[in-house]
Amino acid sequence: MLWQPPLPKRYTNLTDDQLITEIDAQRADLGDQLVILGHHYQQDDVIRFADFTGDSFKLSQLAAERVKKVGAKYVIFCGVHFMAESADILTEDDVAVVLPDLSAGCSMADMADYEDTIDAWQQIHHQLVNRDTTVVPICYMNCSAAIKAFCGEHGGAVCTSSNCQQILDWALNGGALGGNGPVKVLFIPDQHLGRNTAAAMGYDVHTDMCVWDPKATQALGGCDPQQIENSSFLLWKGHCSVHKLFRPEHVDQIRAQWPDVTVLVHPEVCHEVVAKADLTGSTERIKTIIEAAEPDTRWAVGTEVHMVHRLAQQAADRGVTVRMLSDCQCLCTTMYRIDMPHLLWTLDQLSQGKIVNQISVKPQVKHWSLVALNRMLELTNTAPELQTTPAASR
Repeated sequence: MLWQPPLPKRYTNLTDDQLITEIDAQRADLGDQLVILGHHYQQDDVIRFADFTGDSFKLSQLAAERVKKVGAKYVIFCGVHFMAESADILTEDDVAVVLPDLSAGCSMADMADYEDTIDAWQQIHHQLVNRDTTVVPICYMNCSAAIKAFCGEHGGAVCTSSNCQQILDWALNGGALGGNGPVKVLFIPDQHLGRNTAAAMGYDVHTDMCVWDPKATQALGGCDPQQIENSSFLLWKGHCSVHKLFRPEHVDQIRAQWPDVTVLVHPEVCHEVVAKADLTGSTERIKTIIEAAEPDTRWAVGTEVHMVHRLAQQAADRGVTVRMLSDCQCLCTTMYRIDMPHLLWTLDQLSQGKIVNQISVKPQVKHWSLVALNRMLELTNTAPELQTTPAASR
């Protein structure tokens, strides 16, 4: 996590109404020079100013499209650090991507360190008895640009929670490396998305996968050699701090309260919760399902609280009842660091020609990240190929 210096007191002393008035004025002055992105998990006070709302990669794509269309110079990403990196990867080099609060990181992304990944890669290959085995690294979108680049450079790809199964199918066929021998997938950084997706594909959660702990004191990430040999999936020991809060007993409790409830959860929750739920889906799929829900139906949703509350308010107008799966405050605390004072401070600096909190990805990292992203896009046919830049010399 990066450190964000305290704001000048002027920003923290303003009332909400004053903040809204000044933010609106600065946005109007900057006009088409500016694009503001708001992730689904962002608080309503910030979402109200967003030109686009959505999940992380969709927002980066929308920003890139808007930049090309209107010639915007600045993208403010009201999300977390890895999301701003993705926006920088997808936009032109002369566009500045800004994160209003540098301390808005992602605990899951921070659980996958580049050096730890290199170490795991070397240990896994050293351990393999069958030297014809192909190891394909697949990373979830919720990781650093460095991890995306690692996957691109080593024959792997990026995935989202929506297309994870398609990407894993490709990886199990050897990924970009091909090969005729056995294949193993190193899945980084969210063990739960990897486990839930592989289980839905018919793999056994006990015998076909093991968890690689980069912080384990033992070798092989705490796995024994036979586990490495037997497993098709080596799952990085990472998780989302929000979705980890949902427990199987929460499903039991809501079913006891509402026997007719439909339980809908994000695939970042643990496998025991997914097994009890009725449906799983990405943030976009959750939104789509709730928006299409029939009147007089009741839903319990297991994902971040701001998104659920926003969906619940919108659904209530159609006679659909939506609530959090758990009564605990399942809040993305790092994203919550971005608020109106930080947004106004960022806008004030831009209006003075000063770019603060710029998120920049190095050319070589950007190149290999785009390779990994393009493999995903080609496999899922979701968008035209993104333009890559020549990799920097080593």
